[in-house]
Amino acid sequence: MKRFDLVKQIIARKQQLGITVENLAKLSGVGVRTVNRLLKNEDVKLSTVEAVTTVLGLDFAGNEQVSLEALQKQRAKEKAFYLVSIVQGISALEKQGLEEEGIKEIVSMYENEFLHGSYKETLWVA
Repeated sequence: MKRFDLVKQIIARKQQLGITVENLAKLSGVGVRTVNRLLKNEDVKLSTVEAVTTVLGLDFAGNEQVSLEALQKQRAKEKAFYLVSIVQGISALEKQGLEEEGIKEIVSMYENEFLHGSYKETLWVA
């Protein structure tokens, strides 16, 4: 696959996910200007291409490595665990930590909110 075709795949996946350049940069650990250069098909390091395609669930050839649905579920679970860890940390400080079953329930609730509910628009916010 030519680089131009890879860039088209990256742009298409970015649009499918509804992720901004700024959030793609944060999630991939690459600068915003560098991501913009990649999206304009300008020269960037191979490590930049790898970092961006990994976040988008693509390989170096632009082929789907992780389905769109699986990628969204994975991201929702990560964000849900992050939010629960904050709650758990604060609760533990107050000696009111959650039991394992309660944690699972809250994670599931947040996952659903990120995939289908009111938090859906924030799924790809870094």
